[in-house]
Amino acid sequence: MENEPDHENVEQSLCAKTSEEELNKSFNLEASLSKFSYIDMDKELEFKNDLIDDKEFDIPQVDTPPTLESILNETDDEDESFILEDPTLLNIDTIDSHSYDTSSVASSDSGDRTNLKRKKKLPDSFSLHGSVMRHSLLKGISAQIVSAADKVDAGLPTAIAVSSLIAVGTSHGLALIFGKDQNQALRLCLGSTSVGGQYGAISALSINNDCSRLLCGFAKGQITMWDLASGKLLRSITDAHPPGTAILHIKFTDDPTLAICNDSGGSVFELTFKRVMGVRTCESRCLFSGSKGEVCCIEPLHSKPELKDHPITQFSLLAMASLTKILVIGLKPSLKVWMTFPYGRMDPSSVPLLAWHFVAVQNYVNPMLAFCRGDVVHFLLVKRDESGAIHVTKQKHLHLYYDLINFTWINSRTVVLLDSVEKLHVIDRQTQEELETVEISEVQLVYNSSHFKSLATGGNVSQALALVGEKACYQSISSYGGQIFYLGTKSVYVMMLRSWRERVDHLLKQDCLTEALALAWSFHEGKAKAVVGLSGDASKRKAIVADRMVEILFHYADRALKKCPDQGKIQVMEQHFQDMVPVIVDYCLLLQRKDLLFSQMYDKLSENSVAKGVFLECLEPYILSDKLVGITPQVMKDLIVHFQDKKLMENVEALIVHMDITSLDIQQVVLMCWENRLYDAMIYVYNRGMNEFISPMEKLFRVIAPPLNAGKTLTDEQVVMGNKLLVYISCCLAGRAYPLGDIPEDLVPLVKNQVFEFLIRLHSAEASPEEEIYPYIRTLLHFDTREFLNVLALTFEDFKNDKQAVEYQQRIVDILLKVMVENSDFTPSQVGCLFTFLARQLAKPDNTLFVNRTLFDQVLEFLCSPDDDSRHSERQQVLLELLQAGGIVQFEESRLIRMAEKAEFYQICEFMYEREHQYDKIIDCYLRDPLREEEVFNYIHNILSIPGHSAEEKQSVWQKAMDHIEELVSLKPCKAAELVATHFSGHIETVIKKLQNQVLLFKFLRSLLDPSCRFLMQWGCLKDNTKGHVFFVRP
Repeated sequence: MENEPDHENVEQSLCAKTSEEELNKSFNLEASLSKFSYIDMDKELEFKNDLIDDKEFDIPQVDTPPTLESILNETDDEDESFILEDPTLLNIDTIDSHSYDTSSVASSDSGDRTNLKRKKKLPDSFSLHGSVMRHSLLKGISAQIVSAADKVDAGLPTAIAVSSLIAVGTSHGLALIFGKDQNQALRLCLGSTSVGGQYGAISALSINNDCSRLLCGFAKGQITMWDLASGKLLRSITDAHPPGTAILHIKFTDDPTLAICNDSGGSVFELTFKRVMGVRTCESRCLFSGSKGEVCCIEPLHSKPELKDHPITQFSLLAMASLTKILVIGLKPSLKVWMTFPYGRMDPSSVPLLAWHFVAVQNYVNPMLAFCRGDVVHFLLVKRDESGAIHVTKQKHLHLYYDLINFTWINSRTVVLLDSVEKLHVIDRQTQEELETVEISEVQLVYNSSHFKSLATGGNVSQALALVGEKACYQSISSYGGQIFYLGTKSVYVMMLRSWRERVDHLLKQDCLTEALALAWSFHEGKAKAVVGLSGDASKRKAIVADRMVEILFHYADRALKKCPDQGKIQVMEQHFQDMVPVIVDYCLLLQRKDLLFSQMYDKLSENSVAKGVFLECLEPYILSDKLVGITPQVMKDLIVHFQDKKLMENVEALIVHMDITSLDIQQVVLMCWENRLYDAMIYVYNRGMNEFISPMEKLFRVIAPPLNAGKTLTDEQVVMGNKLLVYISCCLAGRAYPLGDIPEDLVPLVKNQVFEFLIRLHSAEASPEEEIYPYIRTLLHFDTREFLNVLALTFEDFKNDKQAVEYQQRIVDILLKVMVENSDFTPSQVGCLFTFLARQLAKPDNTLFVNRTLFDQVLEFLCSPDDDSRHSERQQVLLELLQAGGIVQFEESRLIRMAEKAEFYQICEFMYEREHQYDKIIDCYLRDPLREEEVFNYIHNILSIPGHSAEEKQSVWQKAMDHIEELVSLKPCKAAELVATHFSGHIETVIKKLQNQVLLFKFLRSLLDPSCRFLMQWGCLKDNTKGHVFFVRP
């Protein structure tokens, strides 16, 4: 006894004659598509898988795996008994079991309960993917199926299986074998109508791995095996399973001597093919008994040749789907259950589906089982650990808005789903994005309903199985080599992924050029889904796609010019090119093809003046965002002229300061900028084009200095120039480029020195005899003293360790003092700004500046001059800022207070008294200051109320307030009464005695008792605090 060999004294298999290249040629595929059916290991391992971590959904292992019998006897908590909604579904009295209808139900109401569902849909699938699938009618095979039905009474097609050949089973028991060459010729017609009359229709087909054997399952339960090379019948099996049940599935495993069948009784059997003494036999073993639970779908794990040594393959895994659960068992080395997974609650009419595929997850290639029943697809990853045990981990599942009747892997990343209304959905598994939907009702798909009802044997099936069979199309869809074949009542269709180039060309044929470019760019960036036909490393793939995009761009440019609207309508023409030209610019820059953009594309678009203008305007956002720096001299010249002509000079300035202008005529650009008041651009051109940093300042000074020296008011334009000058100087001294960026690091010290030397020049280059010394510093001080000193203050922050810069710092301070202190042209505020600036610099811990202290005394005399009553508030505020900035250390405090009192600088006095905690004296400051005298009440209240002051300090303030009570009442009787009631309530009699003026006393007492005042003192309280004295207050 010996196992049956792979090839039994027969001629070379047909599959060896049909090369993969012939198959590709027959269906107009690219050569690369033949390889697509296999797992591209390198690409899979490179892919960064985004699935949920395995451990999160690990299905726990059990010490003792359950047996099939124990599983069948389990009680499912989720199970619910149901009543068949339409009892006539099992009525077989009037049905001819030999010629039953196998037509599509897509065009009729087939009892689909999912039509009522209103679930959240997946994201829109037709964004930029184009047409992902190409579907074609196999005209040769389709015509011969129809012809066979007419000429040899073959009957209607019932099942299909595909390998290197295409096998189609018929309702009259014939198996038609077609080649996959260009003619799709009929190679073999296996069986006969007489046998069909005995066995019934072919209900299931299976071709083994090397395409040498065909298994046919029949509606009445028989099984036949055929030699596909010779057309010889090798086995006719009638006792492999219980009689009276149809074969629902027949499947070869990777072992050519082992197959699995599933009958309409819900049982599963293992078929072992042997040869004993030249006699072919078949041994059957029941794997799953339908008496305990009905299996309606089986799927053995098949591996490709390159994975034949994968550790999982030795187990010969088989997935089975019953009406309540999924089972994964190992047939080898001995029968073992590795996993069970219950469905949970679902529509009883939904079809259980199973599909295996090898995928790469976390850098390892392992089989993944997809299963679903209804609208949720679950993915289970099967792995073998080092101990030899199998682990099953649940991956991210897929929620749908429709019920499925078929699930097919087209490759490890892309799946094709068929819903219950015969619409295909192409899904990217990792992202769960729907790439395309295709309506296939024209196929008129064959359904296997009659076999699930076992009509040929009298309909002896359960109601549950019959209900599932309403949408069963297991035998009508077969996949092989990246192609999916759909069996219709009169035709066979094949669907496959389009190559990347074909997808792009498909959009071009529909005149969708923009969409074609967007799709091609997604291929270029590696972000496209379901990609076929791109091989090699990333750079090679990018180059291939880029070449195709350039071709499309030329076509796009020609189309933009040819489809230009009426030449007379400028606005319409502009809108047309504004819609199209930016696309060309976008993709040329994305592809980093500036050479193409500024040569051929620009030359082509320049044929139309409107298109040329739109092209130039399209460059603006890229230049402003620094995505486009280098422009050819001709384009740059045309760009500036175009914006000049359109009077968009502000746009020109914004563009120039972002461009590399070394290729331009610098003098011409500078002249243009000056004439059009583009000062930022002018400075930029000087700096970047000639490394010249002083000339821009000279040009600006020549404009603003004369009116300032003459005491005239600057125009708005001159103010703008002055402000830009200040900012420019600040940038230069800080090492920053103007108006943006940074000065080259090697030029920073040189630029700083040049600017300092320029500012401290004794005279300008073209000085007149009347010019005062240090004209540049003098001009900036006159223009905006505070801001210029702020610029210097910021610059001085960087002078800590630079010896030369420290020398510049002292030199500038000396010049500032000489210019401002010895000149009467500056206001007290300007002089105060200078000394406030100096005080801040002198107060720094690491100060290196020296300023003669007598200068501060001179400033104090200047600000506190009693002979000058002008700008009193300004002078006081300037001195206060000087003191607050640290300048107080430069003065003798007693002298400062005397001069402040003499000048009636009461805020200065308050500042000094506050430092000495002489809070009582501050009351005098408030009372003497007519602008702040009413604030005295709040001040007294705060001192007496807020914690933080000593008792002695509070007592002195209390006493000072009491001494001035008559003055306080005279100032504001109501507030004085409130103050007394709050803080002097026990001394009201003393207050009354101090109020010698009867009018003031009347006002005070009335305020104490007047309800309109904020504070109201009760009469009894007043009486108690005046020791019984009664006062008559006349209204």
